[in-house]
Amino acid sequence: MGVVVAREFGRSAETDGFFAAYGVFIVLSIAAASLRVVVQPQLARARADGTLGGEVAGYAVALAAVAVPVVLVSTFASRPVGDVLTGSLPPDAAHAAAVCLQWMVPAALLQLFSALAASALAALDDYGTVAAGYVLGSASGLTLILLRVDEDGIVAIAWGSALTAAVGLAVPAVRLALLGRPHAPRGGLGGRIVELANGAVLPLALQALYLVCVRFAADLGVGEVTSFSYAYLIGSAIVATTASSLGLVSSVPLTRAGLGEETAARHVVATAWLSLAVVAAAAGVFALAGERVVSAVLGPAYGGDVGGDLGRLVAGLSPWMAASVGVTVTFPLLFVGGRRPRRLVALSLCAVVLQVVLAWAGREAAGIAGVAASLALSTTFVLAVLLAMLSRGTLRRAARGLAAASALLAVVAAVAFIPAALLGPLLGAALGLAAYALLLAALRPPGLLDAWAYVRALR
Repeated sequence: MGVVVAREFGRSAETDGFFAAYGVFIVLSIAAASLRVVVQPQLARARADGTLGGEVAGYAVALAAVAVPVVLVSTFASRPVGDVLTGSLPPDAAHAAAVCLQWMVPAALLQLFSALAASALAALDDYGTVAAGYVLGSASGLTLILLRVDEDGIVAIAWGSALTAAVGLAVPAVRLALLGRPHAPRGGLGGRIVELANGAVLPLALQALYLVCVRFAADLGVGEVTSFSYAYLIGSAIVATTASSLGLVSSVPLTRAGLGEETAARHVVATAWLSLAVVAAAAGVFALAGERVVSAVLGPAYGGDVGGDLGRLVAGLSPWMAASVGVTVTFPLLFVGGRRPRRLVALSLCAVVLQVVLAWAGREAAGIAGVAASLALSTTFVLAVLLAMLSRGTLRRAARGLAAASALLAVVAAVAFIPAALLGPLLGAALGLAAYALLLAALRPPGLLDAWAYVRALR
């Protein structure tokens, strides 16, 4: 989808408006992922108790109570929301944001229900149905985009998002319907909403940090929001395909096995090792060959200095990726033990306020690079507090392990990629990546070996 936007619309006020709306979509989509974090342990226990159907129905009613008012706002108040998101950008940006919000907000809310269906199937040890629904939905959405984008413009991207979400929900919903009859909702509506809100508030705040960055990037000129958004999307994809996946699929096994202080620290460090190894490699590749990679994928509007700056921005976001990996694998552990973690609202508010201050200071000091650095600092603060919420012992053990992993992988990446830079962008990136892999194979870091053994055992 991002490639289509880049090639069809380039880098303009209209794309800035689209990505402002997409920022809201991301916020709500992350809320969907956080819903899985909250309900998967609960549904795993409900399956053991024979109450899975009632639990799923109760959560579905709570989600509907929240989703309907949000859809009404996105439908009837999209223009003022678009104006706020785009700030001082030209009117084309505000218009694009408003039009896309009307479709992208409902699309994101459908993902909330998809997450609930996925969690129910995870409790039944079925992950394949959800994967099939997502693939089919993505293919359907992309097909719609390609068929309509030339005639209808950037709003076709939003239509494709909505279709993707609808199909992605329909497939697991049909599978659940075939597994058994409907059940009456269990539990009170208010309690369910509070429970979901408590679990979603921090992931929402983390994505609000991104929206704060978008707002400060908008003041740096036309195109900066688009560039920052693409860099953030690339970084988010790296985190999602590693840490997010491991965090989601490990929740149910950990709930069944139980979680102690030492186990929690090992889980955080082990899953982070595998993710950080990918982060370090990606940072090296984009630092050297970012312009070539970006322009080849996104089109000529992202060539030259624009593509080079975007590639360096991806590399500059690597500290944020590392901190985000830690947060992603730590946050689900707060719910695995069946506890109701407190102080998440306070932590979320502190993180957003801190991000506003850091983003302003970073923009004034170093422009867009400073905005990226501010995101890493605020996310690291959140990680430290989450580890402390598990226990002080977990904080000490995990902090040592994460620091050691980050430092070692950063050194290995520097040794591999810096000399390779003398050979040119593409050749240097390719040889640097090969050297990075060979160094890891030769060094065989104990932390990485332990991480691989741990994940295999958990599986």
